[in-house]
Amino acid sequence: MASIFSRRIISNQKILGGKPVIRGTRISVEFILELLRSGMSFKEILQAYPHLKRSDLEAVLAFAKHAVSQEEIISFEPARA
Repeated sequence: MASIFSRRIISNQKILGGKPVIRGTRISVEFILELLRSGMSFKEILQAYPHLKRSDLEAVLAFAKHAVSQEEIISFEPARA
């Protein structure tokens, strides 16, 4: 079974240099995550970008969760001022 993001999120070197984007758009996963981080709701994003669907935004979150779960965790001490 294909995951939600594998149907909605693509990466193509000819589109934004290969950054993951929502299929059929040039809107990157990174951009949507930044909108969400800035406080925009799904409703506000969908109003601002009416060609997107809720399933696109859900796919962005699923993709981000998958990406983070695949990362190697490296411990470090923050620099002290």
